[in-house]
Amino acid sequence: MKTIKIASLLVILTLSYLILYYGRDLLIPIIIALFIWFLIKEIRDLLVKIPLIGKKLPLFVKNIMSTALMFGMLGFIINMISRNIQVLNSNRDDYELKIKELAAQLEQTFNINIASKFSEFIGGLNFNEILGSLLGSITDLFGNTFAIVLYVLFMLLEESYFQIKLSSFFKSAGDLDNANVVIAKIERSISSYISIKTLTSLMTGFLSFIALLLIGVDAPIFWAFLIFLLNYIPTIGSLIATIFPAIFALIEYGEYTPALLVLIVVGLIQVLVGNILEPRIMGNSLNISSLVVLISLAFWAFLWGVTGMFLSVPIMVVVMIILSEFKSTKPIAILLSEKGAITH
Repeated sequence: MKTIKIASLLVILTLSYLILYYGRDLLIPIIIALFIWFLIKEIRDLLVKIPLIGKKLPLFVKNIMSTALMFGMLGFIINMISRNIQVLNSNRDDYELKIKELAAQLEQTFNINIASKFSEFIGGLNFNEILGSLLGSITDLFGNTFAIVLYVLFMLLEESYFQIKLSSFFKSAGDLDNANVVIAKIERSISSYISIKTLTSLMTGFLSFIALLLIGVDAPIFWAFLIFLLNYIPTIGSLIATIFPAIFALIEYGEYTPALLVLIVVGLIQVLVGNILEPRIMGNSLNISSLVVLISLAFWAFLWGVTGMFLSVPIMVVVMIILSEFKSTKPIAILLSEKGAITH
């Protein structure tokens, strides 16, 4: 009997992996749409709190306002990033010159003959391609924009009928209540994570923008947005977000001081917000082991690339909540938890 169960589990896991890997082009836009829908719901909840008119607004009006605000912000951000990349691209000749100067300094300081190698490298360096690939990596999350918008709109339309469908699906009142509890728990955890992570990432990006502006790094809005975005990637995101602008400051100035300043100041902001403020605000609401977060990050990055890295934590939250609701899978949820305790 145990052999059959193990074999069945292996078949299910293999099929799940194949579906996730080969169906990623279909699944990724749906999951991104789902999280945008969560954000729209958060904005809608904020609209309800507006004095006098908040509670009087019909649901469809709040949906339209929230959706317009959400996609308006995304459009504004993409426009800003495009303009900043154009600024970086217009200064590419200066950056190439600074890289050559750095190569000469390294050769003189360490007596290493790297100038010729750098010349070959610079000869084949195309900042248009580099900056274009940077923008491509950022917009990769929203690469299938039309499909994502369509999914979000249908989710908003289906939302009002979801409870009716759920009632029809579960004939027993007890089963319906349990399903509603699980759904509410998932919604609460994901909404909490997205809200807090967005708030702390905005703080990190804004403070980094001020720091980069004062140091004098080109296109500080672009780097601040990159820092904001990378903060959604657990563990390694903040590290990459600190190193990128520091390397660019080194290239831009051809000196080590601005790069060290960026590394120290932006790194300090990351530590204060990410390691001190964020845990205090978020508390133990996620209840996921740090090792599990790291393994999940590697797994979803392998499956879905950069998009998987952004979605790894929310997906693990959903998986853990669902596993904790069934007696047979609850031990797995306990193993995934931070301290071995499952809250209900």
